[in-house]
Amino acid sequence: MYDRIKEENNSVFVYGVSDFEPKDIFECGQCFRWNEKEDGSYSGVAFGKAVNVDFRKESPDGTGTLVIKNCTEKDFNNIWKKYFDLERDYSGIKQTLTLEDEVMKTAVEYGRGIRLLNQDEWETLISFILSQNRNIPLIKKSVEEICRRYGEQIKDEEGRICYAFPTPESLAKVPVKEFEECKLGYRAKYVSETSKAVAREPEKLYRMTKASYKEAFDYLTGLCGVGPKVANCILLFSMEKYGSFPIDVWVRRLMSVLYGTDENDLKEIREYSDKKFGNLGGFAQQYLFYYARENNIGK
Repeated sequence: MYDRIKEENNSVFVYGVSDFEPKDIFECGQCFRWNEKEDGSYSGVAFGKAVNVDFRKESPDGTGTLVIKNCTEKDFNNIWKKYFDLERDYSGIKQTLTLEDEVMKTAVEYGRGIRLLNQDEWETLISFILSQNRNIPLIKKSVEEICRRYGEQIKDEEGRICYAFPTPESLAKVPVKEFEECKLGYRAKYVSETSKAVAREPEKLYRMTKASYKEAFDYLTGLCGVGPKVANCILLFSMEKYGSFPIDVWVRRLMSVLYGTDENDLKEIREYSDKKFGNLGGFAQQYLFYYARENNIGK
């Protein structure tokens, strides 16, 4: 939520923003193209735009001003307002999730500034294919290498060259061997085959945001290299399927430690999530995942 905006000196100032913390947002595992600067701000690329994001707290409750550099009011209204999910009441979500749940209260307090980003479906698809069995630094390195080789040149807030995420059509033309040179390992084939499939019918991928959860899930898991966990990440971080609850080894362990579910029973974990969190499952998963990972819970 926010009160008003102002454009000045190639920047947009968004006043009265609440429930926003750049570190929580950019380092909770949902995105891979944002990097912290020495001053605590973050620079990144999304939807072909390179911006710098800073948040200035101005009241005890954490409300403050969001500053987006290298941005116009038009770009804010067309891209960043939705990207940062600024019209959603996160205070209400946190209140609902923490009701009579001490575990969630602790997780939410730790990651209180998390917002779920509304990312580009295609970029999210490839990024999470690359995420399999890798840590975040390696994922970011692979994503940047693909962008450097095949993405369009753009300039950041300091005038330096950086790269937009490449299109399905451009990646569909890349030989598997070249992807292997990007150190993608076995994921090189996945990226190649999925790029070709999406390039043949790119509009179908983007229709999935308005499709049912089942239709979108079935479509994604039909693509090369996309299993249930990767599909749920894509559904949550780019297709507005907020009941999605991505489950990997880490989540299985933390759910066992924090809620007593059987970490070897994926069905039990899904049913527990659906019953306890409902259509807020994706928000709950991010608070829990970030808290547990940063505090080595279940490791």
